[in-house]
Amino acid sequence: EEADVVEVVKQLEKQAIGNKENEEDGEEGEVRSKCQTEIPSVPICDLYPSGVFPIGQECEYPTLQDGRSAAWRTTHEEKRVLDKANEEVWNDFRQAAEAHRQVRQHVRGFMKPGMTMIEICERLEDCSRKLIKEDRLDAGLAFPTGCSLNHCAAHYTPNAGDTTVLQYDDVCKIDFGTHINGRIIDCAFTVTFNPRYDKLLEAVRDATNTGIKSAGIDVRLCDVGEAIQEVMESYEVELDGKTYQVKPIRNLNGHSIGQYRIHAGKTVPIVKGGEATKMEEGEVYAIETFGSTGKGMVHDDMECSHYMKNFDVGHVPIRLPRAKHLLNVVNEHFGTLAFCRRWLDRLGETKYLMALKNLCDLGIVDPYPPLCDTKGCYTAQFEHTILLRPTCKEVVSRGDDY
Repeated sequence: EEADVVEVVKQLEKQAIGNKENEEDGEEGEVRSKCQTEIPSVPICDLYPSGVFPIGQECEYPTLQDGRSAAWRTTHEEKRVLDKANEEVWNDFRQAAEAHRQVRQHVRGFMKPGMTMIEICERLEDCSRKLIKEDRLDAGLAFPTGCSLNHCAAHYTPNAGDTTVLQYDDVCKIDFGTHINGRIIDCAFTVTFNPRYDKLLEAVRDATNTGIKSAGIDVRLCDVGEAIQEVMESYEVELDGKTYQVKPIRNLNGHSIGQYRIHAGKTVPIVKGGEATKMEEGEVYAIETFGSTGKGMVHDDMECSHYMKNFDVGHVPIRLPRAKHLLNVVNEHFGTLAFCRRWLDRLGETKYLMALKNLCDLGIVDPYPPLCDTKGCYTAQFEHTILLRPTCKEVVSRGDDY
């Protein structure tokens, strides 16, 4: 069956390339919607000229703990009107999600041991910029490409000069974001080449899907965390003759997402004992889980690459000319979205480290160093963005892959 699928995909790709060539001939000017190129380069907005983008996975809300069903929302007139009123916002998320799906499919195709982490990130980001049709703050990359390896769980992207090479035995978390008008898709997966990690990945994928299933309007955040932990810890991984129970990384969590704001204030724990705060209608969440063969706790480690302007800091007058200039660059290109040193380099900025430190010391910019568990352990991650629409829950970043 799998062979058939592969064959069909090959045929579709051939057809797509064929269509690309036919377009050039114009065929008496008939209207033909574009197809994606083999190395994706056609913006998603050009693939869907109607401006209506594919809807994610729509799910009925779960029954609440007191036994109240949420099925009524699907057909309730008032909720449907509310849902329609927000269609433009949902559509922006869907465009960003389609870009994410096509970019990650491409990345899965080219990522191989022997490549440098810089090479992987640059190819991914180059593709992502094209598909999202990058346009300053109106469309672009929502945050740097995380490619954290092994015991490092999050917030690692290479800085210039980093010579790290991807190895056959590495466990690499690819965490990248796209946005349209500040509507952010935060979605991540784990790449391995050695099948010995399959159970670890399965545990985390299952835990993330459990979190997605249990999420809903009026659901307590602590209940989502408890459901995630129970599933994650039901898995074991055997590595080098030693058996590990997969542990959720207890100081990492999912989070609500706001416009141009990756962490909007609510956190979704991945262990029990969290807050009883409830999820609410209209909110958007990144549901992410991390599993580890180590302590199940991360700490700051290694050189920092990720930075983000503090969302709540207003206008701060700065005297130092270099810091003032750097803040102008950040405001113009990233606003309150996260960025990395490589992105400052590509904008032609040089000798900015002192200025960047100044902005951090002033509390205008916050550093987000890599988060690592104990050396020698392995960590995995899966993440999706979900929309808590009035009528249903939409797993907007869902794909055929995960």
